[in-house]
Amino acid sequence: MRLRLGLWTTVLFLTAGCGGGQAKEPATTAPASITVTSTAFRDGGPIPRKYTCDGDGVSPPLTWTGLPAGTGALAIVVDDPDAPRGTFTHWVVLDLQPTTASIAEGQLPPTAKQAANSAGKSAYYGPCPPSGTHHYRFTIYALSQATGLPDGTKLDEALKAIDSKSIARGRLTALFAR
Repeated sequence: MRLRLGLWTTVLFLTAGCGGGQAKEPATTAPASITVTSTAFRDGGPIPRKYTCDGDGVSPPLTWTGLPAGTGALAIVVDDPDAPRGTFTHWVVLDLQPTTASIAEGQLPPTAKQAANSAGKSAYYGPCPPSGTHHYRFTIYALSQATGLPDGTKLDEALKAIDSKSIARGRLTALFAR
């Protein structure tokens, strides 16, 4: 009986760990019409250590073009789909003004809000894979209107709001290995 109880406990723990309770990226079907770039790295290239947990851990500079007419606000989601327990979200920025075309390194526009990331912090959490090469997706979402959510909003709530209001998106992917 003791062995059986231990086995069930292990199975339940592993099952919970596989999903990790991590949020997934917004499941939007919005067209990928936005072009996202950075002066710090190229799409598919390595992200400099400066922007990771092994460096200064500051957010990289990002620029985007191709927002559709009717964009009422913007959102940024940075995530790692290669995380051991499911997608790990490193940063969620909500309600950037639709006239915003870039963000500077380590900066956030004054009207933007930050939702909690997978670590529970309302801030940028630099790439920090436990091992191997991971893909870090910097996705810009054009929203039909602002979410109206406050700083510190729970991750799942923020991602659902982004998903429900997305009218276009664009992505820049960087790699980091440890």
